[in-house]
Amino acid sequence: FVALERLCRRLLTDGARGLVALGTTGEPATLTDDEQQNVVDVCAHTCLEMGGLLMVGTGTNSTSTTVSTTQSLTARPGVSAALVVVPYYTRPTPAGIVEHYRVVASESPVPIVSYNVPHRTGRELNASDLLAIAALDNVVGLKQSVGCIDAETLEVLRSAPSDFHVFSGDDAYIVPTILMGGAGAIAAAAHLSTPQFAAMVEAALAGNFTEARLLAERLLPVVVAGFSEPNPALWKAALHHLGEISTPNLRSPISNATADATAQILAAIQLRQVEQVGHYRTDLRELN
Repeated sequence: FVALERLCRRLLTDGARGLVALGTTGEPATLTDDEQQNVVDVCAHTCLEMGGLLMVGTGTNSTSTTVSTTQSLTARPGVSAALVVVPYYTRPTPAGIVEHYRVVASESPVPIVSYNVPHRTGRELNASDLLAIAALDNVVGLKQSVGCIDAETLEVLRSAPSDFHVFSGDDAYIVPTILMGGAGAIAAAAHLSTPQFAAMVEAALAGNFTEARLLAERLLPVVVAGFSEPNPALWKAALHHLGEISTPNLRSPISNATADATAQILAAIQLRQVEQVGHYRTDLRELN
């Protein structure tokens, strides 16, 4: 927990506007209830102190359990929103999923951000399904993780209410998502090279396409290397190598990163570390 607080502080200092606790990269499935509570406490305390927003993953494949888990956030000052994944494994109908979100949102003490990640949930949602969720009271956003920028995502970006925020959940597609109307990203890769990821998002939000594209191109090797093995093995391996966390180990059934993959992501990070954001300005002048 000491390492967790240190990591939280560094991420916020380096340009993250907020944190997600108990998201997929945080291994919530293998944490005990007490460990989950402690994780949220550390993140909430740090965000309160440093002015960051905090989103907490509360979604399960049971509506009643998701409601009770989300309601427990009432007693946790500093929590800004709940990240609620589409119910997984049981593969409910789209109508059942919309109803799930309606019930959870109506009972939640904080705004809800839905999380659409079909390769983990086993359920595809089209634009009309996602827009029905977007229209619900107290549902304020979507983490969209479909592995591409598809027509369904573009339709949601085009047609969602103006106060509904779409976040890229696929780190390779952050810039195109923002340039088409997205609000930002919830990015595992941004645990590393955080200042460059923050600069990339800011450039995209400002409509500075040339700078955003250049940063995205240079960060792509970090993203590709980091997802070459199951998440979050390589992020933990890299953070451990950099001295930010005490162990690279994951709890079963997820395996630790292999030596070859770890070497690849460390090489990608090292390449980015020698390029300061100021150097991109020079590159941009050369491009122009």
